[in-house]
Amino acid sequence: MAMSAKTKDKYQRILDAAVKVFAQNGFYNSKVAEIAKEAKVADGTIYLYFKNKDDILIKLFEEKMNVIIAKLQEKLEGVSDPLEKIRIYIHSHFEMTAAHPDLMEVITVELRQSTKFMKEYDNKQFNRYLRALSDMIRDGKDAGLIRQDINPGIQKRALFGIMDELSLYLVLAGENAKYTVESMSKEVADSFILGLTAPLS
Repeated sequence: MAMSAKTKDKYQRILDAAVKVFAQNGFYNSKVAEIAKEAKVADGTIYLYFKNKDDILIKLFEEKMNVIIAKLQEKLEGVSDPLEKIRIYIHSHFEMTAAHPDLMEVITVELRQSTKFMKEYDNKQFNRYLRALSDMIRDGKDAGLIRQDINPGIQKRALFGIMDELSLYLVLAGENAKYTVESMSKEVADSFILGLTAPLS
């Protein structure tokens, strides 16, 4: 059932409040009442939209990943070179981390505190995000730009692992970070693409 504008606004306020509360207190230590207070709604209102705290975290992740994927697709519009797409993918990830540190802290750190998320949730949005990268690698192979022995399934997870670790660094270091989005994006992209394209010795 489609939400009314008023209902959708309240739903979004709760999710935005959850980002702040989870980032500030950690998922485990956060209380639904704190999210309600931040969202300026009654405690009981939360349960009109969400089953529990884990459900808030999962819905938050789904909503925000939809936004991340949509922004990535905008940046990729009109780009045909698979290697350039990989560079844009990497830069977009770090740019999002720098622009929304609370959100990325929730995604990189707090999600792992939810047993329900880690063990029971069918992570379709995250799989979409990774699949976009494996599609770029596969297109690069088809175009003869990437080595044929490369496995897109392995490489997409290898690259995400690097980006995830560096995103965590950016989130935790904050203003004290030694590396910029631009320098990190370039170095990671250069080394990753070199590994995909360098001939075997």
